[in-house]
Amino acid sequence: MTTPDKPLIMLVGMGDLSARVLTLLLGHDATSRVVLAGRDAETARRRGNLALFTAANLGRHADIRSVGLDLRNVAATAETLARVRPDIIFMGASLQSWRVITQLPKPVFDELDEAQLGPWLPMHLTLNHLLMRAVRDSGTGARVVNAAFPDAVGPVLDKVGLAPTVGIGNVANIVPALTHGAAHLLGAPVEEVELRLVAQHYFSHYVPRFGDAGEGAYHLDVRVAGAPAAVDHHRLFAQLDNRLKRLGGIDGQLLTASSAVRVLHGMAADSGVRAHTPAPGGLPGGYPVRIRRDGAELDLPEGLTVERAVRINEDCQRADGIERIDDDATVHFTERESAVMNRLLGYDCTSVKLGDCPHWADELARKYGEFAARFDT
Repeated sequence: MTTPDKPLIMLVGMGDLSARVLTLLLGHDATSRVVLAGRDAETARRRGNLALFTAANLGRHADIRSVGLDLRNVAATAETLARVRPDIIFMGASLQSWRVITQLPKPVFDELDEAQLGPWLPMHLTLNHLLMRAVRDSGTGARVVNAAFPDAVGPVLDKVGLAPTVGIGNVANIVPALTHGAAHLLGAPVEEVELRLVAQHYFSHYVPRFGDAGEGAYHLDVRVAGAPAAVDHHRLFAQLDNRLKRLGGIDGQLLTASSAVRVLHGMAADSGVRAHTPAPGGLPGGYPVRIRRDGAELDLPEGLTVERAVRINEDCQRADGIERIDDDATVHFTERESAVMNRLLGYDCTSVKLGDCPHWADELARKYGEFAARFDT
């Protein structure tokens, strides 16, 4: 039986990120009831057993189950959700991880990366759309925490009333480094430094790689012991490509997993913990929030309105390759970034209707597979 103090959390998708999230979840009693869901139920079961035994070695006890789940079958997924009745769903599945293109030779990756993440949206939106339809049809009222390009997936699905509750990663991944960098510049204890950052995925992707904000709009508020503090943004951002540079790629998934667990634990415990999340309530981009049982409440810095914060993220979204999202959930991609995809992959897609996402995802997977095969050794 699900109890108010210990909700049942379902992890959908058994990739590297979900595996790391699972391990971290079991370190907290409030998040120790978990059901793993994936297309391969046997792999999910074995993954669950590994986490269970690891937790036992550390003196932690957990309740872990596993179920088979094929997101492409909406009716069957809805039936499974209605039977299992998770309180919170962590969506870790995607048709192609953002990490895949990082395996290309670096000069090739650098060229393709100029397309930004926006044009890859069908890979992340397709399964989220199917999941959210199943959640709706299940009648469970489960809250969904999305890891797959939430900055854009959330606002697209919000247009049709199917936005996940909140996202993880992206803006949350850059805040710890910025906090340490600000503490260094201000000569202040890091525990006394508090940041509130409004920024879309592009910003959190670009700054650690290049040490500046590029074309990304953002809003950053810094306080020390509650008092406003002035920080040179140029010097602050430069540290992330220097003294505060971290491992990325698959190693960097640990940071993303920790951001997910902060949100999941905050919801499970109804803690009100401060965090940064993408797409709270389907808004575009990332925001400072407080995490409650039902999701995230905006915690914007004084003087910054919701409307202004949304405009900042919509501006930054264009730097990420998404021109706009129409009221009917049609997504229009920017000309420059679309041209990169067309030139390198032969993938010519300037806009996507929500219902056509599976087609474009299949087309993109085929085109990318042909492209990547040229560099296999």
